[in-house]
Amino acid sequence: MNETRGRRRGGGREARRLSRAQASRVEIVPYIKRKVPIYEVLDDEGLALIEKNADTILQEIGIDFRDDPEALGLWKEAGADVQGERVRFEPGMCRSLIEQSAPAEFTQHARNPAKNVVIGGDNMVLVPAYGPPFIRNLDEGRRYASLKDFQNFVKLAYMSPGLHHSGGTLCEPVDVPVNKRHLDMVYSHMRYSDKCFMGSVTAAERAEDTVEMAKILFGDGFTDAETGREKTVAVSLINANSPMTFDATMLSAAAVYARANQATVISPFILAGAMSPVTIAGTAAQILAEAMAGMAFVQLVRPGAPVVFGTFSSSVSMQSGAPTFGTPEPSLLMYVTAALSRRLGVPFRSGGGLCASKVPDAQAAYESANTLQTAMLAGVNFMLHTAGWLEGGLAMGYEKFIMDADQAGMIQRFLQGVDLSENGQALDAIREVGPGSHFLGCAHTQANFETAFYRSNIADNNSFEQWESEGSQDAAQRANNIWKQMLNQYEAPPLDPAIDEALLAFMEQRKSSMPDANY
Repeated sequence: MNETRGRRRGGGREARRLSRAQASRVEIVPYIKRKVPIYEVLDDEGLALIEKNADTILQEIGIDFRDDPEALGLWKEAGADVQGERVRFEPGMCRSLIEQSAPAEFTQHARNPAKNVVIGGDNMVLVPAYGPPFIRNLDEGRRYASLKDFQNFVKLAYMSPGLHHSGGTLCEPVDVPVNKRHLDMVYSHMRYSDKCFMGSVTAAERAEDTVEMAKILFGDGFTDAETGREKTVAVSLINANSPMTFDATMLSAAAVYARANQATVISPFILAGAMSPVTIAGTAAQILAEAMAGMAFVQLVRPGAPVVFGTFSSSVSMQSGAPTFGTPEPSLLMYVTAALSRRLGVPFRSGGGLCASKVPDAQAAYESANTLQTAMLAGVNFMLHTAGWLEGGLAMGYEKFIMDADQAGMIQRFLQGVDLSENGQALDAIREVGPGSHFLGCAHTQANFETAFYRSNIADNNSFEQWESEGSQDAAQRANNIWKQMLNQYEAPPLDPAIDEALLAFMEQRKSSMPDANY
């Protein structure tokens, strides 16, 4: 802590912290504004059929809202059929609640306004992986994650121009008691980065702590002076307990955030074949039913509270039952659910660098690339798990993080589309060179060569002899060098010392009021 305070003054100079090669590889923007069309796999008739089936699920089968009398009361008051913990809905009821008040896009405010992100529409926000209890790197192998690891990944995300968001539970710091670690995680996002972040959802009181810390961080800026409405400064992940169930932990956290106008990603967690049918159409209908029920609940708590239609969907091996990633069926499912989200008129979350591989090898690369590219083409607005994911989400990889962040830069470059400006048309270059010569020395090439093509900091394109003379390193070994160099160069963004002290005092007071506990 003292070290970061002593280095505070140098904080915001990101362009100087990044190497020239990094800075020219990808334009540093707060989020992506796509200029490339979205890819569709179903026509309107097919999507309407899935919507009809989702309404059938909501009407005939229903959704369980477990151990939450408040949620059941809200549904009963709204006119739903509540029998015990099972809630059934007339066709169109959930959709109507969402369409009436949920915003099609919204701004998540960062403590550095230059890094605000707009979630929804034609925008795309790339976010690190979420939730692994383990970390992996080439030096130590696999081990349980610590608070130091968590802080390291916050810093790496802060320094990665292809990542637009600090994320949430980048890894589980198991060296801190479960009931207190959310304070350290939220503080780390606030202190070591000035990008947007995600809040805690593992208990209602932890969501409340996130909101209170956000109020301290933003001060008077937490409330919009013109509207009197709280600004959305946190996005938080609310998972359905698929199939067709929401539990009290997720519901109570969602309600806390909704009442404070903070955004929630309502995200069914699906392993098709185990938690949903084995077919794409059946799984899509179940996902839509679950997501609509969750988003409509948020609108009952507070109309207009931002919501994101989320899905994490993969398949399981029918031989072993283990999750699989990067396969064709989840890609098709992502295209379908993204289209359903657009028809509903809300932002969409999915995707990421998902893989089952235990190490950053060829399997990890292929599976991750398949999911990343699908998310890019499907029109995902909030891509959780963009960087770092290994072992089906059980491990956060240091080298994998760097490799994925490089891919994030490529996604950003691709979605800029084709430059049709006068410079992009390059007719002057063609006139200058003419037939039979080359373009290497012409004026247009000299003016554009630094930014003409995306330059990976992971790939090696040198001759065999040069590669061999530099140690014959593979991509993971090069990434190992990069993350160490980045952490060595890290400087914390500036933060008002009074705000920092207030955050630390709040944390100390909250921690002193609760005994250590592993729940």
